[in-house]
Amino acid sequence: MLVYPSGIDLSSRALQHLSGLLAGHRRRIGSRWRRLTCGQQALLVLAHLRCGDTYARLAAGFRIGIATAYRYISEAVDLLAALAPTLEQAMTTVRKKAYVILDGTVLPIDRIAADRPYYSGKKKHHGMNVQVLADPAGRLIWASDALPGAVHDLTAARTHGIPDALAVVDIKCWADKAYQGAGPAIRVPFRGKNPRGWRRRHNRDHAKIRSLGERAMATLKCWRLLRKLRCSTTRITAVVRAVVALELAT
Repeated sequence: MLVYPSGIDLSSRALQHLSGLLAGHRRRIGSRWRRLTCGQQALLVLAHLRCGDTYARLAAGFRIGIATAYRYISEAVDLLAALAPTLEQAMTTVRKKAYVILDGTVLPIDRIAADRPYYSGKKKHHGMNVQVLADPAGRLIWASDALPGAVHDLTAARTHGIPDALAVVDIKCWADKAYQGAGPAIRVPFRGKNPRGWRRRHNRDHAKIRSLGERAMATLKCWRLLRKLRCSTTRITAVVRAVVALELAT
């Protein structure tokens, strides 16, 4: 396989943060020798998450075996995932905000047509449902565990306990029509194609506020691995949490 130099659109802070995390982990487990240094392993992981490069391509580029590349990436992803905030921890940040924005997305996966639990009727493709909380500026605060794509956004929000958590901290939340009936803490627009009068003005103002939440979604999907996940569905939550941990740390 031919190998060529490439670049990753990340700052050196992401590399330094992950390198330090890996160095501490190696000291704790007493790892003596590895094919790659902590910095090289961090670069390998960032290339996989940010660029979506496959294990085979990364193994060729770093001159290691495919199994070794998989093992190094899994190790780092699990370390990062453990640092991602839980919903309870995220509420500490939410309390400092005037309000938050809730939105859901379906991350595409390579499942076949027979895998009905993963098929999103709304998006018309197989995927995993992830709920995201953003601040008024559209900055990422928290992302949920991944559920099968067939799960509705409202069901996913209730499964994760988002409406109850927001009600406890008494913070208003803006969301789209999919969250109708989620509770008093979550504000949604009026349903219907052509609302009139004050309802129409309300929906227009609501859309202006909620649209900033798309920045958080765009932040997640800048990590190209999340645009087409080919790993096991049991690993997707860890991948999403790893990305969130990197975004919040840098």
